[in-house]
Amino acid sequence: MVNRRTLLIGGLAAGVAAPGLAQTAAARRPVEVVPLWPGRPPGGERVKVVQRSVLRSPTSPPGDVAIYGITRPTLTIVRPERPNGTSLLMAPGGGYERIAMAADGGAIAHFLADRGFTVGALLYRLPYDGWSAGPDAPLQDAQRALRMLRQRAGGGWTGVVGFSAGGHLAGSLATRFAERTYPNMAGEDDVAARPDFAGLFYPVITMTDPFAHGPSRRNLIGRDPGPERIRRWSVEQNVPADTPPIFISAAADDAVVPVDNSLAMFSALRAAKVPSAMHIFDVGGHGFGSLSDLGGPGRYWPQLFQDWLSRQKLG
Repeated sequence: MVNRRTLLIGGLAAGVAAPGLAQTAAARRPVEVVPLWPGRPPGGERVKVVQRSVLRSPTSPPGDVAIYGITRPTLTIVRPERPNGTSLLMAPGGGYERIAMAADGGAIAHFLADRGFTVGALLYRLPYDGWSAGPDAPLQDAQRALRMLRQRAGGGWTGVVGFSAGGHLAGSLATRFAERTYPNMAGEDDVAARPDFAGLFYPVITMTDPFAHGPSRRNLIGRDPGPERIRRWSVEQNVPADTPPIFISAAADDAVVPVDNSLAMFSALRAAKVPSAMHIFDVGGHGFGSLSDLGGPGRYWPQLFQDWLSRQKLG
């Protein structure tokens, strides 16, 4: 008999190595792109930017784009053929300057859908584009998106995963879910914004020197933020006791976002007695386990994450 644990672990245990991710990129499934807000997002009266996407580099393939000036935040839902009962809101990175995400959600979203997850890739607004919420504009989108994904997935566990600056957004959602960041829309926002779990991968966490990621801090809270502003948007300084379980993974040789961000978050979670796990790989740099890094130890993060998640659900 196939029990629940077998279903949970088997999804990612098969094909977690590089070929599985590469094959996913070659044959992706259809997606559903859903606007986050009915009409214009909240607080956009002074927004003048124009949404645009560009190749991330002159040699990038067509799907490798960066999106600037987001005025139309969306949730790109990738559905599995065999759902495992768990949904993932996925927050890509980009230093709060841009969002690095393909139009169909990207390879990792499809890789996870192949393993049974219902994935919602989040295209979120950027804090410096003139939104009245400022640094909380991305969190507004994340709260809204989690509620929408939870409803559209039809129940089951719903968590959030984030990469790089998306890890900061995922961590903010996991620790600040109780805050009402936008006016309630009757009949649409009655669903809880608290994720059941979170996965933070090579995440931006702190806004404090010397470990803050400079571009993320500048784009989120300004070039010369005061102590209170730094404290408020440093995730590790705002961990309530009811934070959901969190999984963290990073590489010790990350030259972009210091691994000390992950260490600080894990220490804060332990102090708050929040169930958590951390895997630090010796090598892998920033962005390990992606299509550009198919041979490093970071390629095992899906298996480690899924094994951890299965224990949270069965516990």
